[in-house]
Amino acid sequence: MRGFDKCPVCGGEIATKDVEKIVRGGAHTAAVHVRADVCLHCGERLYTPEQVRRFEDLRRKLQRRETQGLKHVGEFFEVA
Repeated sequence: MRGFDKCPVCGGEIATKDVEKIVRGGAHTAAVHVRADVCLHCGERLYTPEQVRRFEDLRRKLQRRETQGLKHVGEFFEVA
């Protein structure tokens, strides 16, 4: 998956890892599990263009409240 030999932010070493990407759209939030290149120094995550499109599509669906096909796993509360 490596698009970079070194982190474009800090120059650190890159490793491919399983990560959780949080996507928010409107009042809804979804967690997506993907493989991404991650900087071992600063933590910067590098996603493929296909992954970014998937996140954007999911964000639009969440904004439109189109949550069919998504697994409901809990509730989110905001404390003022």
